[in-house]
Amino acid sequence: MAATEPNMITAEGLASLEAELQTLEGDGRRAIAERIKTAREWGDLKENSEYHDAKNDQAHLETKIARLRERIQAALVVDGSDMPDGEVAFGSTVVVREGGGAERTWTIVSSHDASPSQGRLSADSPVARGLLGHCAGESVTVVLPKGKVVLTVVSVG
Repeated sequence: MAATEPNMITAEGLASLEAELQTLEGDGRRAIAERIKTAREWGDLKENSEYHDAKNDQAHLETKIARLRERIQAALVVDGSDMPDGEVAFGSTVVVREGGGAERTWTIVSSHDASPSQGRLSADSPVARGLLGHCAGESVTVVLPKGKVVLTVVSVG
């Protein structure tokens, strides 16, 4: 089962996905197997809610594992160094100024890697989509739920 479109991701994001997969395939599966074993020991499986809950959780776990495998298989590691110089792209670090206010620094990453409080902005976010393809010195109007905001690209790295 292969994903049809590439999943752009940073090297750190790919490592995080692989670590999560390893945990789910190891500790996650062991914990579910133990729950199923314990519930089976309690007797009649037809009316054993603990058994049915554990089996249901096992199905959810296997679905999550399959989806992670698909994302990893379709992963396209991008570091930003192969992007045009000075242009905001996936993997770039961009410094912007809102109006005449303070500067903010963001690195454009996949949704899996995103953490705005740590300066990692999802490439799928309205701000990142508005900045993509722009260069230092350009101003961009971004439509956000709270209204329009004008951002000036200060630098791109």
